[in-house]
Amino acid sequence: MNAMRRGIADHMRRSLDTSAHVTSAIEVDMSKVVAIREKLKKEYQAAHGVNPTYLAFIARATVETLADYPWVNGEIRGDQIVTRSFVNIGFAVELADGKGLIVPVLKNVETLNLLGIAKGVADLAQQAREKKLLPDDVQGGTFTITNPGGYGTFHGTPVISQPQAAILGTYAVVKRPWVVQDELGGDVIAIRSIMNLTLTYDHRLVDGALAGRFLRDLRERLQTWDESAY
Repeated sequence: MNAMRRGIADHMRRSLDTSAHVTSAIEVDMSKVVAIREKLKKEYQAAHGVNPTYLAFIARATVETLADYPWVNGEIRGDQIVTRSFVNIGFAVELADGKGLIVPVLKNVETLNLLGIAKGVADLAQQAREKKLLPDDVQGGTFTITNPGGYGTFHGTPVISQPQAAILGTYAVVKRPWVVQDELGGDVIAIRSIMNLTLTYDHRLVDGALAGRFLRDLRERLQTWDESAY
């Protein structure tokens, strides 16, 4: 076992020994985000050389939601609950040849618009793959997003990165038949782009009702995405 795998193993084992892990899941109709992303892709790539990924959209909506749920962005420190007014998001990046994961941290994401997040994520991911990250680039995270959905998976139970309180899992966007209301208020079946999101949280700090409300509000932001707001 190489040093990186040993470090990951120790960190994950310590997390499971420390936190009471619980995972909640929700389905999100990403159709509006899919359409806006397609529209912005050419614009962002031509003007800034950046591809707006689903991660950028989810990170932007997550930061807004965390403002209403400070415990999800907090930590337990001894007997104290610590909350913050800033959000530093870690996101898992796979290294070449399956040699492990590294989690660079995008700092003060609450100050960034959609373009700023897309550019920040792309830059840090590239530095991670080129082994150019500095120690400060992988420290100070307050919340983590992991994206196994790039490989087609639709559900998972990620392990929390200590000392954080929660980790969001994003999964494959899949076209599925979906029940929606027509203009007369009747139920009809439509094709929609659906993504599962999971929130794994430390049950010592976050209970199921709080996690459920957090996921509900995050889903609402993604399903009613207002392009002009970001």
